[in-house]
Amino acid sequence: QVQLSESGGGSVQPGGSLRLSCAASVSHYRYYCLGWFRQAPGKEREAVAATDADGVATYSDSVKGRFTISQDNSKETLYLEMNNLEPEDTAIYYCAADLTGRYSGRWCIDVDFGYWGQGTQVAVSS
Repeated sequence: QVQLSESGGGSVQPGGSLRLSCAASVSHYRYYCLGWFRQAPGKEREAVAATDADGVATYSDSVKGRFTISQDNSKETLYLEMNNLEPEDTAIYYCAADLTGRYSGRWCIDVDFGYWGQGTQVAVSS
């Protein structure tokens, strides 16, 4: 099992940057998927980015080239670096983990994640 806790959300102007963090202690798992999701008001939750234990990352088309998902070397923290933010990026952002070991690589973004954080709010406006 793993407990997830996001931080780093806030308010920023369009074009600005934020880095989200998620405490995700998965160092003792060899295979896993970690992901970032978001849910805007009145919209369904959507996948933003995912990575596997080897660092293979996948992104949704809406954030490709602007967002970067990564883990620290100790495999204790998941990050989402968000650049050139747009008002459409406003949402609650959640991190998630799949520890079944059944998925990897580009398949991680489509996983039915079993563990979720509580979310952190990101607001982009002028």
